[in-house]
Amino acid sequence: MTRIDEALVSAVCELSREAGRATLKFYGGNVSVERKADDSPLTAADKASHTLILETLRKLTPGIPVLSEESSETEVAERRKWDTFWLVDPLDGTKEFIKGTGEFTVNIALVSGTGPVLGVVHIPVSGVTYWGRKGVGAFKAEAGKAPVAIHTRPANLEKLVIVASKDHAGPQVEALLKRLTTASTANMGSSLKFCLVAEGKADFYPRLQPTCEWDTGAAQCVLEAAGGAVTDTEGRPLAYNKEQLTNPSFLAFGDPRQDWRALLEGR
Repeated sequence: MTRIDEALVSAVCELSREAGRATLKFYGGNVSVERKADDSPLTAADKASHTLILETLRKLTPGIPVLSEESSETEVAERRKWDTFWLVDPLDGTKEFIKGTGEFTVNIALVSGTGPVLGVVHIPVSGVTYWGRKGVGAFKAEAGKAPVAIHTRPANLEKLVIVASKDHAGPQVEALLKRLTTASTANMGSSLKFCLVAEGKADFYPRLQPTCEWDTGAAQCVLEAAGGAVTDTEGRPLAYNKEQLTNPSFLAFGDPRQDWRALLEGR
């Protein structure tokens, strides 16, 4: 396990910003879209960000392998042998990128064992960067401003803010939103949903539709470092470097004292 110091954190945050700038070169106007084997979209922005992050991380930490959403099948197979590795989504929210909503991010996490210990989430359009270090804390830096510490908030069941995916909320989450008549909702794409909970602007993000490890690793670390948690529907911490890279359904929340599973199930 490499030592995580302020120099490394600063370098990874700057890398996320550089990758964000690389994506913005392709943002707006007509976006050329390829289709991957799973029918998910791939753009030149994904590729440019992936290449930049891969090359830079290999120079920055030559002893630590990198797993990206755009990695080869060989690298995906090899990663089961890794104890520590970088987990990267070079452009999380490609659909939002294509639609021009601005709700896409660059995600870089350092995974040790079965969990993320460092996570950086950068929003290219706004220039905002979030990061979290396990056991240290979580931070947010707006473009051109000094970073500030962020924390989750206590849950108020009469004034909950629930975040959901624009495209993948699912029937159980929709039923929850109908049942909680005093709750407000925030719908958005990419890992921004975790970050809203991490900075105390929202309370609960239930995700019952498929995701992959690179979709969640960086933002999970930010949320956990801010005082929240991400668990499967049985209450177990969301784990990484599993046999399959697909995540189970999960619940991301800011206040661990609340029984979020019971709330989701209407108990």
